[in-house]
Amino acid sequence: MKLVLGFVPLCYLAAAAPAAAQSQPAGAQPEPTANTGSPAPGQQSPTANTGSPTPEQQAPTADTGSPAPDQQSSTETVASTSDPGTQSSGTDILSKNVITILLDGRLALANGERSWANRGLGKTSFQGTSDGGYNFYAVPQEADIIWNPRFTNSLSASVSAAYQRHQEHPADLLEAFFSFMPAQKGSVGYSVRAGIMWPEISLEHTTGGAWSTVNTLTPSAINTWVGEEVKVLGLEGTVRASMGNHVLALTGSIFGFDDTSGTLLSFRGWALHNEKATVFGRFRLPPLNPFITLLQNNKTRSFIEIDHRPGFYGRLEWRPPAPFGAALFYYDNRGDPEKFKPSGQWGWRTRFWNLGINADLSSKTRLLAQAMTGSTLMGFKTNGKRWVHTEFRSAYVSITQTLTDKAGVTGRIEAFRTHEMGSQMSPQESEHGWSTTVALRYNLRDNLTGFAEAFNVRSRRGVRVNLGLDPFQPQTVFQLGLRFRI
Repeated sequence: MKLVLGFVPLCYLAAAAPAAAQSQPAGAQPEPTANTGSPAPGQQSPTANTGSPTPEQQAPTADTGSPAPDQQSSTETVASTSDPGTQSSGTDILSKNVITILLDGRLALANGERSWANRGLGKTSFQGTSDGGYNFYAVPQEADIIWNPRFTNSLSASVSAAYQRHQEHPADLLEAFFSFMPAQKGSVGYSVRAGIMWPEISLEHTTGGAWSTVNTLTPSAINTWVGEEVKVLGLEGTVRASMGNHVLALTGSIFGFDDTSGTLLSFRGWALHNEKATVFGRFRLPPLNPFITLLQNNKTRSFIEIDHRPGFYGRLEWRPPAPFGAALFYYDNRGDPEKFKPSGQWGWRTRFWNLGINADLSSKTRLLAQAMTGSTLMGFKTNGKRWVHTEFRSAYVSITQTLTDKAGVTGRIEAFRTHEMGSQMSPQESEHGWSTTVALRYNLRDNLTGFAEAFNVRSRRGVRVNLGLDPFQPQTVFQLGLRFRI
């Protein structure tokens, strides 16, 4: 029965797609590009595929590209196209152009150990049978509603809520922020964001809205973790300067409500899946060691303020006069590792560097690369060491090849590791692993995109022996996905 219920949304999407596409209003926009930065006003970025990227999920541009109003860039304001009066004022609060519904359904076949979603150490949200075989899933993965009102030509907002398959609540808030971006005059421009948001780190996700991946169903380990534990309530400002044919952008932010960032990396390790942090929800943790069990709740809240100390992040982006872009990002939540809530939520001091590079190797071939390295601390000191001290790092390279005006294929390879040095954590709670992914994206209709994806992840984590498992665990997941936008 559970499988049948999960299959119903897929059937509904397939049946409804032609009618919905035919009723698409004039001027409907394609799905936005990946979150790779924001071009200066009046300087449109070259697209990744000057051939013909798919309109439903265009490959990310060398810089940013132009997201659609239904999921616009966090720093870009798009004028309304509903009528001449609205267009001249830039105001659009409740028209069909600013409210979007996104639906995501999956068929999946997976093997491997118990998933992190079921308090295991598995690296994906799917899992195999108890005897090591494959399990079949037909599930509604996600449903999002996105509201992008525009108050003036310079002031807009983005508010989104979601149902996710493993979410704690039936529906929860994802993002809610204001964006202010006045027209640039001269060689220098600026923009401001304020509210609940993800910082611009991922090269694989759209900006604003439902923060969905573009070319694959499953994000890399880096950006899976960003989605889980790097959501903030903050004030962010960006200054852009044109220097000849080069553009530099400097972003800075002060934020709060991200004090538990690092909990999942230490106690569970890296993972690859689509579940994203919500404002009121929590993520399950695997079985903890006897000491940590006395302190930590078996679920972690991603969006919470514990120590009332603001954190900060900064981002420097460079776009030369070539189909290439690079951005260096630094994050420090300034968490107090000795602060805690009676509910069992602790402060973590988490810091990391992230380097993102995107380049067009040809008119139809795009390369993305990210590397992250950092550390996180929790607890008091014993013999000069914090109870938990985890160093982490990960990197990936992906290449997307446009096949036709409707299809593209992406390959990705990545590696990840954590190294545990805390006084109350065993070295066996460290891990290392790698993953390979191949995904095909096909634009079925203007508002309907199909995906076929296969990925294999292999990892070694010593504490698996406590669950009666081999420390080394491989897992393979095959997925078919449909994404429908109303």
